[in-house]
Amino acid sequence: MRPDASGFSQVAKKHLGQNFLHDRAAIQKIVLAIDPQPGDRLVEIGPGQGALTFPLLDRIGALTAIEFDRDLLAPLAGAAVAHGALTLIPADILSVDFTAMAGDGQLRLVGNLPYNLSSPILFHALDHAAAVRDMHFMLQKEVVERMASGPGNKVYGRLSVMLQAYCTVVPLFTVAPGSFRPAPKVDSAVVRLIPRAPADIGIGNRRRFADVVRAAFGQRRKTLRNALDGVVDSATMLAVDVRPDARAEQLSVADFIRLANAGNGLVANAPVAEGL
Repeated sequence: MRPDASGFSQVAKKHLGQNFLHDRAAIQKIVLAIDPQPGDRLVEIGPGQGALTFPLLDRIGALTAIEFDRDLLAPLAGAAVAHGALTLIPADILSVDFTAMAGDGQLRLVGNLPYNLSSPILFHALDHAAAVRDMHFMLQKEVVERMASGPGNKVYGRLSVMLQAYCTVVPLFTVAPGSFRPAPKVDSAVVRLIPRAPADIGIGNRRRFADVVRAAFGQRRKTLRNALDGVVDSATMLAVDVRPDARAEQLSVADFIRLANAGNGLVANAPVAEGL
């Protein structure tokens, strides 16, 4: 399909998980939730055709956007001139070093994340959470429910524990399929993530914590005694008030932190030794 007057092609690339937001009411609601202020160092992941980019530029005058689809770069740059200073980085988001980008400051991340890459992007953002002030993402509603769910919920899992250990997770509102072009088959939702201060997290060793959570939910039908065999022994579980016959979905985030810290020879709830 030929580009429209703005220079953008109306054909979304399915293999890139593109669904372009076009609903003005939804866009305005997202911008109000982000509430960008002059001086904010805003970084947009996957600007697409600029639905959020341009209103954000109108508010703060400058932002950085990371876009993998090189066919969108020239139209974005051209259309942005009327709104503000847009710095475009052509890159795979999973290769971007947000910590280096932030320098001595902090970034605010925003984006309509592709469904097929949402979890990898979230985990990548966690790796750099100490350099991030907050994140506002639109994802599949089901993913947001998983992110915010608690123990005992059927969708509570590895994503829930990992995100909630490092961030405050706040689901904001739902966005209907008709707000996108092409319309996805499911509802979307906007979520706010606020990274916790490193001293408040309580995880002594990030890799150890990730390994424990991954193993526990890798075989979630098994008891922890069996799922964590070779990772955390039953005596250690009992020492931190975790029942070996419990299952992963029954444990709170704090339970997992105690397990990982004790299993690593650390004092339970010890402060973080190395940031995020």
